Amino acid sequence: MTLHMRQQATDLLLETIHPLSESPADLDGLLDCIGQARIALIGEASHGTQEFYRYRAMLTKRLIVEKGFTAVAVEADWPDAHRVHRYVTGQSRDVTGLDALADFTRFPLWMWRNTEVLGFVAWLHAHNAGLHRDQPRVGFYGLDLYSLHASIHAVLTFLETADPQGAKRARERYSCFDHFGRGSEAGFDAIGLGLSAGCEEEAISQLIELRRLGARPSAHDQDFSPDEIFFAEQNARLIKNAERYYRNMFHAVSSWNLRDHHMAETLEALIAHLTKQSEQPKIVVWEHNSHLGDARATQMGHAGEVNVGQLVRERHGSDARLIGFTTYTGTVTAASDWNGEMERKSVRPALRDSYESLFHEVGVPSFFLSWDDNRAADCLRERRLERAIGVVYRPESERISHYFYANLPEQFDAVIHLDRTTAVTPLDRPSGWVDADAPETYPSGL
Repeated sequence: MTLHMRQQATDLLLETIHPLSESPADLDGLLDCIGQARIALIGEASHGTQEFYRYRAMLTKRLIVEKGFTAVAVEADWPDAHRVHRYVTGQSRDVTGLDALADFTRFPLWMWRNTEVLGFVAWLHAHNAGLHRDQPRVGFYGLDLYSLHASIHAVLTFLETADPQGAKRARERYSCFDHFGRGSEAGFDAIGLGLSAGCEEEAISQLIELRRLGARPSAHDQDFSPDEIFFAEQNARLIKNAERYYRNMFHAVSSWNLRDHHMAETLEALIAHLTKQSEQPKIVVWEHNSHLGDARATQMGHAGEVNVGQLVRERHGSDARLIGFTTYTGTVTAASDWNGEMERKSVRPALRDSYESLFHEVGVPSFFLSWDDNRAADCLRERRLERAIGVVYRPESERISHYFYANLPEQFDAVIHLDRTTAVTPLDRPSGWVDADAPETYPSGL
């Protein structure tokens, strides 16, 4: 793009953007963009930026209050999120939101154990407590599949009461996973390298048996709610999919696709479950841009990867809205390596050939942009670089590690740009979070 064309683009963007000032009223246009859609997928350009969490929560609150959304599904493990779900819907003994977040013990701790999530959980608990008893409570659900051992424990705990004989069979089947190192990747590495036999047959058999149990009328005659049966069944399905994921973890495209298919399947299962309680459930999804922006409009899609955003669009069409985030510079909470210590890192100014750099040149600190004005979409349709920071950030290799080509108007329905952003504040801060100022992200870290 020549200097003259770039200036034309920034002038046009200046005419079509909607400035933001951290007031919920500034999001009116985004609510109009979402319209009557029943699935609002709201991304983030990193897993450690305070403003992404804050604006996402701000928009979600308005969708809940003004448009009747009744579920928040997030890029988190199913059993860990279920504890939060029980707290916000008034079903647990946890006294505070901090208690409810206690099951998030796996790297990256800051992704869900941070002050912005804690504030949203407290708000959601208070919101639900104020509803009439006949109104549906807004739930909180995890979509991810990393919780293999926690999900095994959850299935066994459920069956100990629901079907003690079934629990014995499940324990025998799941003993196949006993050699997998808890708290480490050792056992999963062995599977990926072909050194250990997989446990696929056992996991599938247990899922089938649990589904049969849930389908029996007698299961509902006991002290088990439909939610509890659904929770157990989803854990069993997660175990099956996680086993396959770890067998393929050394094949980047294959493992990525397995994970995103699992998250999309979990979302569809959640929609079906909530449909039994409400004719048209509305769900907000929180995940990274790389999972929620339509993969077909990106370099990753051209490499054969699919993602949640693409799968949801293919299934639901205009009933889904995809909203992304970008930032130019600032700080971020991230690690230098997978399973490394969390640090507060400086984010380098975006590369000149990127969407982020073009948005920076508009000169407005914060704004959102949708394609209700075709001129904006047309000037952004040329393929450009886009930055993605996951839980690992390595600025010394930033171009290779954190950028990919994308067509933004095809990738999202709207984008929120926050020019300078700050690191999210973890609830568990080591000394390195304060003074570290360095280093990249692996695709698996997104």
